[in-house]
Amino acid sequence: QAQLVESGGGLVQAGRSLRLSCAASGFTNYAMGWFRQAPGKDREFVAAINWSGHATYYTDSVQGRFIISRDNAKRMMYLSMNNLKLEDTAVYYCAASRTGGSTGAIVQAPPENLSWGQGTLVTVSS
Repeated sequence: QAQLVESGGGLVQAGRSLRLSCAASGFTNYAMGWFRQAPGKDREFVAAINWSGHATYYTDSVQGRFIISRDNAKRMMYLSMNNLKLEDTAVYYCAASRTGGSTGAIVQAPPENLSWGQGTLVTVSS
């Protein structure tokens, strides 16, 4: 089971950029992804990347603004967030599949099929 630790969250002005990192230990040759939970809302999917890093998938609200990437040699995953909006404010969670290498193993997975980090807070101000 992967152990995941996020970093890089903070306070940023709308329109600016921020990059989140996720350090993974354990067996990580599976798909990984990012989720977020805004205050008072359910956790939602943000982005997924397959085991090799060659396939990605995004939720519509971040398509064209966020970029997910990974470096398997370093056991790291990243989320580059550009043109941040107020509605991007949330706790961002790193997740790793326990079952598969495709992006579907993140997007369509029940929560119990994923390993989770502790989350990092991103606050976008006006």
